[in-house]
This record gives sequence, C-alpha cells and structure tokens, in this order.
Amino acid sequence: MRTVLVRYKVKPDAAAENERLIGAVFAQLERDTPEGLRYQVFKGADGVSFTHVSAFDTNDGNPLTKLTAFKAFTAGIAERCEEPPVTTQVEAVGRFDNL
Repeated sequence: MRTVLVRYKVKPDAAAENERLIGAVFAQLERDTPEGLRYQVFKGADGVSFTHVSAFDTNDGNPLTKLTAFKAFTAGIAERCEEPPVTTQVEAVGRFDNL
C-alpha cells in the first residue's frame, strides 16, 4: 500500500473555501466509493494548516486524483495557499485501531 502525505497552509481568507472543496471531495468519495483507497484530511489548530493522508492499493495510481471534485480542489490550490503543498511518500511502521 502506498501512502502519500501532503501538507500546506492556506491564506486565512481562503480557509472556508478550502474546507468546502475538501467537503465536496468527501461527498464524491461517499457516492463513488473507489476501491483500494483510504483518505483523511486534518486541519491544524491554527485553522489554516492542512494535512492530507492518502493510502491506496491500486495498480493504476491514486484513485483520488481521478475524482472530479479532487480535480476542482487542486485547480485553485496555488491561489489559496500561503505555503504551497509539500508532498511526501511515507511508509507505515505500525498501526493500531480500536474504534
């Protein structure tokens, strides 16, 4: 499973729009339910820092990048950002779930 972490900071006046666009991505994920994908987004305590974690186990790349809503989200990211996205591929060392 490949895991990608993306961090960035938006301008204060763009935070609400950023969250709206993220919400649209999650709405499409609920409708389309792509196989082999785990996706989470976290907002920092400052209200403008975001971290996206995408884990996928597919042969043809990250299913997230194929979504119309995700394409709309990424289309204007540069204009919304105060600090641009930094993408890092990470490898899980351990995991615990007891939800």
